[in-house]
Amino acid sequence: MTVEAAKTVGFVAFHYPHPEHFEDFVGRAHQVGDSLRAAPGCLSAEVWATPDGDAVVTTGRFESEEAFRAAFAAARGLGETVAFDERELKPRQIFTLLPR
Repeated sequence: MTVEAAKTVGFVAFHYPHPEHFEDFVGRAHQVGDSLRAAPGCLSAEVWATPDGDAVVTTGRFESEEAFRAAFAAARGLGETVAFDERELKPRQIFTLLPR
């Protein structure tokens, strides 16, 4: 593993919107992804969905822990777009990732 790779930080998040809010949630996730990609140090931010349509899965990769934190601080400024609310069936599962 290179020194550069050792500095990177990633995340994967599983979101569980109610079926009637699925497409709206995908749109919200893309808004957050746009915000993250615009942040300095963001290497990638993507929106995925499980084949069964049960979950929206978001992923991202950042140059450093500091870039990761700053990007998410900026994304929280989107307000309702990132807030957990009644449109989701259950709490999100968010995992921070480190390269190995």
